[in-house]
Amino acid sequence: MVTPSPSVPRLVIAAPSSGSGKTTVATGLMAALAARGLAVSPHKVGPDYIDPGYHALATGRVGRNLDAYLCGPELIAPLFLHGARGCDIAVVEGVMGLYDGAAGEGELASTAQVAKLLRAPVVLVVDASSQSRSVAALVHGFVSWDPEVRVGGVILNKVASDRHEALLREALDSVGVPVLGAVRRAGQVAVPSRHLGLVPVAERRAAAVDAVAAMAARVEAGCDLEGLVALARGAGALPGAAWDAAGALTSPPPPPLPVPASGGSASHAPGRHRTPPGSSHGEASPDGPVVAVAGGAAFTFSYAEHAELLVAAGAEVVVFDPLRDERLPDGVRGLVIGGGFPEVYAAELSANEPLRKAVAALAGSGAPVAAECAGLLYLCRELDGLPLCGVLDASARMSERLTLGYRDAVAVTDGALAAAGTRMRGHEFHRTVVEPGAGAAPAWGIRAPERRVEGFVQHGVHASYLHTHWASAPGVARRFVEGCRTS
Repeated sequence: MVTPSPSVPRLVIAAPSSGSGKTTVATGLMAALAARGLAVSPHKVGPDYIDPGYHALATGRVGRNLDAYLCGPELIAPLFLHGARGCDIAVVEGVMGLYDGAAGEGELASTAQVAKLLRAPVVLVVDASSQSRSVAALVHGFVSWDPEVRVGGVILNKVASDRHEALLREALDSVGVPVLGAVRRAGQVAVPSRHLGLVPVAERRAAAVDAVAAMAARVEAGCDLEGLVALARGAGALPGAAWDAAGALTSPPPPPLPVPASGGSASHAPGRHRTPPGSSHGEASPDGPVVAVAGGAAFTFSYAEHAELLVAAGAEVVVFDPLRDERLPDGVRGLVIGGGFPEVYAAELSANEPLRKAVAALAGSGAPVAAECAGLLYLCRELDGLPLCGVLDASARMSERLTLGYRDAVAVTDGALAAAGTRMRGHEFHRTVVEPGAGAAPAWGIRAPERRVEGFVQHGVHASYLHTHWASAPGVARRFVEGCRTS
């Protein structure tokens, strides 16, 4: 029999569509509750890296993602319980519209699915700026669409006046869903955006602190915090245990998939060789190998579980900033470079020649290097004509075309991160193009939505546009750390 975990009061903040004000309300609610002395666990549905940075600023805790496509529905509740350990309440910000999920996959990865998996009440944030009585029809539709989704309240956003608020509340009386807040249109909090969404906290920390404080003030002034907390406390216990990095590493890995034949468009011409990790010289360290993880303003995209898995696998994780540090951490045996905005900082990254040479030397020694998206660009020979690390014989440039979406992939080359046949799901989100040279084999065979090969495996380097969540395949962390021990 599955034993229920201790009950964690929780809410899911959702909306009919993007742009309704979910981030402002969710982040403001987190900050307002934290200001009242509650330990708030912040979560974000989907693959987004930026909103969790604002959530962390609001709560003082790491923002964590809940993505049923990347990790599988079975991991949503365990990952939630892991993040919510020791907290008084959890706030989960949704993604897009309440029922929007992975394209062509039904409810998979939608806010509605996550709410059901968490047995959590939903608070619907509605942009009421251009409607009055019609708000009742809108809310009624969302409430009745899926009876398993419990919409426990509505927060009206961008309300124009007292009269407007009264009309909205009167209309919603017939729906039977309580109005738990009305946030006025005047003085809406503006957070700057650019080509891939909000500007990350790490790039504007002082301004971000002020923005989060303003969000909290809006929510405090316009929302029924006691009513929201009471709704959250009505969520029952979740069955099962919290996710644990050490425990995840002991679980047997799934069997490898057959390596697909490469076909369709490729990010580069496939190489002929496969280089397994640990094939270069060196002896294992008696202590845990040092794994350097890129951070700072240029590389802000990272899931907290990745570092936790590396530590559980025996590594010592040290964060460094490629914009400021001229050398890698002492004793480094492996390198992880996640996503971010290197195109914004290309000049500064290029100017840090000592670090570029250190990265190239480490990669040239055969040490394991895992790079995703921005990390891939950093390893290229150049980006828009500016010299970078030159680990890969490839040139990168900005593009007008946005590449966006979930990907179903299987490793096609043995590498530092994954053995051939390892299946992972990932997400692409970039406006750059990499023109490949020679000397590397492909990292992934993309199975859906189209068939192609993607990424690079070269000696100890595994570089790709694909953002992955290692909790879905924790063996990649164990493989990477073992490669660090033997490289």
